[in-house]
Amino acid sequence: MSGTETLHALAGLLGIETRHSDALGVTHEPSAETLNSLIAAFGLPPDPQQAAAALAEARPFGLDPLQAVAAENPVLRPRVADGTEIEWHCDFEAGGHVEGRGTASNGELHLLGPMPLGYHRLELRGAGVDVAVGLAAAPPACYLPAALHEGSHCWGLTAQLYGLNSARNWGMGDFADLAELCRAAAGAGAMTVGINPLHALFASEPRHASPYSPSSRAMLDYLYIDPSAVPGFAEDEAIRALAPEAALAVVRTAALIDHAAVAALKRPVLEALYRRFREHDLRVGAESAAGKAFRAFQQASGRPLAAFATFEALHENLNRAGDGFSWHDWPVRLRDPNSGAVARFGKAHKQRVEFFEFLQWQADAQLGAAADAGRAVGLSLGLYRDLAVGVNPLGAEAWADQGLVVPGMGIGAPPDPLSRMGQDWGLAPVNPLALRRAGFQQFIAALRANMRHAGVLRIDHVMSLQRLYWVPRGQTAVNGAYVTYPFVELLRLVALESHRQSCAVIGEDLGTVPPGFRETMQAANLLSYRVVAFERRWGGGFIPPWDYPPVAAASAATHDLPTLKGFWLGRDIAWRQRLALYPSAEAEAAEINDRKRDRWQLLEALSGEGLIAHERFGEFLPSEDQPVYSPALGDAILAFLARSRARLMLVQLEDVAGEEEQANLPGTNDAHPNWRRRLSTRLETLLAGPNLKRVAALVNEGRQRAA
Repeated sequence: MSGTETLHALAGLLGIETRHSDALGVTHEPSAETLNSLIAAFGLPPDPQQAAAALAEARPFGLDPLQAVAAENPVLRPRVADGTEIEWHCDFEAGGHVEGRGTASNGELHLLGPMPLGYHRLELRGAGVDVAVGLAAAPPACYLPAALHEGSHCWGLTAQLYGLNSARNWGMGDFADLAELCRAAAGAGAMTVGINPLHALFASEPRHASPYSPSSRAMLDYLYIDPSAVPGFAEDEAIRALAPEAALAVVRTAALIDHAAVAALKRPVLEALYRRFREHDLRVGAESAAGKAFRAFQQASGRPLAAFATFEALHENLNRAGDGFSWHDWPVRLRDPNSGAVARFGKAHKQRVEFFEFLQWQADAQLGAAADAGRAVGLSLGLYRDLAVGVNPLGAEAWADQGLVVPGMGIGAPPDPLSRMGQDWGLAPVNPLALRRAGFQQFIAALRANMRHAGVLRIDHVMSLQRLYWVPRGQTAVNGAYVTYPFVELLRLVALESHRQSCAVIGEDLGTVPPGFRETMQAANLLSYRVVAFERRWGGGFIPPWDYPPVAAASAATHDLPTLKGFWLGRDIAWRQRLALYPSAEAEAAEINDRKRDRWQLLEALSGEGLIAHERFGEFLPSEDQPVYSPALGDAILAFLARSRARLMLVQLEDVAGEEEQANLPGTNDAHPNWRRRLSTRLETLLAGPNLKRVAALVNEGRQRAA
């Protein structure tokens, strides 16, 4: 076997694709250097036979610690000879059991079905087989509430929570603002409010702002806490004095969100509130009802909460070495979360660890209160939360589960229309082999944490269930390769958790989508994420509303795309020109010309729906190089989208407010103020003003028309 053949054999064994096409139609074959880097990251022997043996040893009888099966027809694929008789016994999660005997045939062993949904315990014995595994019995499709059943046409508002600009918040949007938005959205006829990921970032390094590059996906960002709603604030004048009105006025009027300044205001107040809580509610032998609720939260959250809070305390304690100092730079004894040194640190800093647990308790309580506020007035789908595709390799989740994270690798995307040089998101990929060995527990925990207090969950870059684009550290994003994941098992676990949490699921399927992927999603009731700019006919024109798929969420844009106004005026193109993000003059000219064509084709699509007459085109395109935007154009686009067959239609609050700038410009970091923009209009004014009423009226009419 030649060197290339050996390399490709190893790659195939590990699910590394040796050929892929990007969203621009260009075919790539990863170099030997790239393949060698990816193979080495798995930590297996370089010989294909030795690697295969190591893989087999890691999966006794070819079974994972948790087997995800179809509840209606549970089938296992044990690594035994055909004709092998196996006795099995399954204890159900909710009590009761079933047992039987089967014969392996064509690599399969059929169990008795249907089984109740849930996580069960299965024992197998016979012909050398003696193993016990978990059994996740999953439904064929995700949960869909009545509002998303066939024939339904509802809508929701989406917002970047941090960007809500209220007169009372402390420099960035918080959970109290979210409650106000939920109440107003319900009053306007919306059924859900969608928000950016709420994942925990880095408490001691508030320079981290991207909600899609979290320290932990299972914990919440404490900066969304409204300190004035924490018990004790209203009663304690000394604590209130820690945040003087003059200091609050500075962060409330800043041009951009200053996360460090917000943290500097909130942290002293929250620390004082924790101390007060300890004194009043956590006295040994005399815990108050609130104190008992906190202890119950700690117990229910278990080791993950304790590990996260310990990381926060360690990070705070050791981060004084300076900017960029990470857990990889800590003393060796503290890099291992299970070491005796870490346990001793936790005991020595018990109250500090408990403070970070207190923050999670308060964040969870306030998020729950915001969700309840909306549902109480008719927001039937509740909150629509967002789950990031990965975690920051320097954060708590990567520290606590080091065996799951692949060292020396990032994840991203090959070249596409949003970033023609490809993207490296700076996130750590999960090792699919380690994910199996760990019984998919990290994945399940992330789903549960983000379905909490929600009626809808959006999974960012949902193609990651099937494959992820890995980029070796130090390489450009073009020099990456796709690595496959256990798609069938992960999809079944999504469906199972969706039913257990009564939470619908949206899969963000933009970018390079594998063949057949969307069809599988539709069959599993994962709503496809359809953005008007990408919904085109073969010739390039925009598809009409009735051609949108029903099992979908239709939106005018996303956080990575320009707002309606920004799109029309080419604000995103201007930013890319200013920051020299185009790989060539030809690519720049192509996008400028494409945008000119897009404007005209969009007007044609709106005209086809009777929303803008041909004779009015000149109002918006007086010349090719000087487009003019007006609220009437934005209204027409939203009305167009409201008529779609998609069961859920989404309206960005930025478009209601007429914003020109987008939340994030892909391919940039500090050069663009990503994740730091706030709405230019006060939330109170926006919710009570004419814009929301006007947009809600036209969207409600369009949704009724679609029905």
